[in-house]
Amino acid sequence: MGKRRCISTTENKPSSGCCGVKKPKLCPSSGSIQPSVTNNCQPPEDKTGGPGALAPLSRPNGTASVREQSVVTAEMGCYCFDVLYCHLHGFPQPRLPRFTNDPYPLFVTWKAGRDKRLRGCIGTFSAMNLHSGLREYTLTSALKDSRFPPLTCEELPKLSCSVSLLTNFEDVGDFMDWEVGVHGIRIEFLNEKGIKRTATYLPEVAKEQDWDQIQTIDSLLRKGGFKAPITTEFRKTIKLTRFDFPIYDLRVP
Repeated sequence: MGKRRCISTTENKPSSGCCGVKKPKLCPSSGSIQPSVTNNCQPPEDKTGGPGALAPLSRPNGTASVREQSVVTAEMGCYCFDVLYCHLHGFPQPRLPRFTNDPYPLFVTWKAGRDKRLRGCIGTFSAMNLHSGLREYTLTSALKDSRFPPLTCEELPKLSCSVSLLTNFEDVGDFMDWEVGVHGIRIEFLNEKGIKRTATYLPEVAKEQDWDQIQTIDSLLRKGGFKAPITTEFRKTIKLTRFDFPIYDLRVP
């Protein structure tokens, strides 16, 4: 079994490449909302309780804890849109949002068009206060994902946004000690030159690609830049961290 651990608040290194680019749906299916393009760049009213409101997706067992429900708010996604809108138009950043400022590891994902093609996905495994963390990774994922050109003003009406707050990180001794469709994984390994490399997939990636555990591990090794033949013995040298489904998932009902 894995050893559960806390994420340090002192480490704040971005982790890109959490989603693949061969298929648009490689991006984690943590839901999406449409832009809240407001003229004064203020976070819109939280509408989580009314008809047509954004709603949290259920966890794998179909339940959600009281704490998870208290964290979920549509304003998080709307805040990301307002931050990006104000940045692209040269306006002052929006006022601080009303949702919790508790620290979480987080990812922000942008998709575009009806086919929801991936346009940016970057986050951090370090726990960040949500107000500053979402503001930072909203812009980092939108403008600095090396796989894509920066998002533009013209794309705003076609965008959707996903925010993933990650939980229950566990270091495991066996690289097979995780479950497809339940856990996201992060691997750490030494490449052919003895340089430490890491690679990450969020929980939905392997399931969406119909990969088994070995295929997922091998894909992560290639994504992390490992070019040599992959053997069973080498896989056993991998340091693997698993984590649960995001606790913050928004979708349009």
